[in-house]
Amino acid sequence: MARPPPRPPCAAPRESAPPRTGPCRRPPSPAGTGGTSPGDRPPSRERDIVTASKTTSAPITPLTPTLLRVAQHLAHGLAPKDIGAQTGLSAETVRQYMRDIRESLHCPPRCKPPVMVHRLFATQQVAVPAPDRPAPQFSPEDLLLLRAVAEHSNPRNVALAAKLAPADLRAALDQLLVDTGAKDTTQMVILAHGWNLLTAEPTRVGASQ
Repeated sequence: MARPPPRPPCAAPRESAPPRTGPCRRPPSPAGTGGTSPGDRPPSRERDIVTASKTTSAPITPLTPTLLRVAQHLAHGLAPKDIGAQTGLSAETVRQYMRDIRESLHCPPRCKPPVMVHRLFATQQVAVPAPDRPAPQFSPEDLLLLRAVAEHSNPRNVALAAKLAPADLRAALDQLLVDTGAKDTTQMVILAHGWNLLTAEPTRVGASQ
């Protein structure tokens, strides 16, 4: 009678792993399985800041021929109501064109004509008219106020940029209008550009005056 084959030896019992003493760390879950993947993380503040800076530094949109004609009237000191009378456009149409120019130049929505004119010249959308008078002598404080008027619409911001007390702004502006012979702040900015006082390097220009 044949003997049955011998049974294989039993495997040695597995040793149990020692208990963990540190915190249990779960491996990162892949995207779509309940974990948070890099693409699912909320945007960081650093990324928001980078995006915002790219938006504000975006190139301007060149003006259309229609907007350019309106901008040229602005560059010669015409107020919006005078542009309507000069061109035969309705007041509402002129207002819409002004909004379109602001948007194309990345100006604040309700900025005043001096700021728009400064931006038009700074971006070379229109030519600067030749001044009809020589430049007077300006102090460093005068040059600071000129630039503040060209870059800000809110009186408080103008005073802050010019390093003036808000209560002193009106008197300082009135004196600057007298010194330049300008009828208003828009013409003052136009003249300042004609005198090369509002270039990209105000410190060097101011020092040369």
